[in-house]
Amino acid sequence: MSTQRQARAVRLGPRSLTALALVSAVGVAGFGWPFLAPPGSRIGAHAQDAPWLFAGLLVLLVAVVAAAISESGLGPKAVAMLGVLAAMGAALRPIGAGTAGIEPMFFLMVLSGRVLGPGFGFVLGSVTMFASALLTGGVGPWLPFQMLAMGWFAMGAGLLPGPDRLRGRAELAMLAGYGFLAAFAYGTVMNMAGWPFMSALASNVAFDPHAPVAANLARFVAYCVATSLGWDLGRAVVTVVLTLSLGPTVLRALRRATRRAAFETPVTFETPRQ
Repeated sequence: MSTQRQARAVRLGPRSLTALALVSAVGVAGFGWPFLAPPGSRIGAHAQDAPWLFAGLLVLLVAVVAAAISESGLGPKAVAMLGVLAAMGAALRPIGAGTAGIEPMFFLMVLSGRVLGPGFGFVLGSVTMFASALLTGGVGPWLPFQMLAMGWFAMGAGLLPGPDRLRGRAELAMLAGYGFLAAFAYGTVMNMAGWPFMSALASNVAFDPHAPVAANLARFVAYCVATSLGWDLGRAVVTVVLTLSLGPTVLRALRRATRRAAFETPVTFETPRQ
């Protein structure tokens, strides 16, 4: 069993950590404001404006990516790997579009975040969602939420324990379990992004700005069960199956590419002899 320390293509330093904390705090507010605002507050009156207001998250996401790249000194090899993996993820996403949550890109985000670390995982998740939106025409006020949620999803995989020691079946089981839970978590937070903008008169599971938090929480749970539980389950099962079946091969390929790229080895140039 190898105990060699894994290289990190993007290491989060003080500036990028600060930017990430800021965008995450704004993101939590953007996703969870229906449960944070008091009943009957004036915030509920602007529910239809909120998607455009929180679309400003995109600017903060770009700031996080820029800070991570500038501070880590992201080299051409890491940029190339980021581009390849983001293109693969963007190409995988439309495969199961509209088909019971069959979204194979999720397992790639888990494995990439695991091997290349939380910093690279966050950048990869955000860039992949942006690229896939351009590919599928899914650009809209929901895009910043998708970018942030996928960034969290891939970053979480990079924060799992034992990156330098845990290998084999134990690692695959951990990644499959994380992918299963994170697939549901992703679906839940994305439901939060869209649920408040249903008309309260349209359904008894819609957000009611005048109802107490407990009542709205019950409505939200009912909304998730009625609209996305099957989709989220399909995403979770596909992520587990692909992680267990293709995980060993993909992990070996990513680790081999990481070693050959030698991200943390400074590049030197020799002066040609006269």
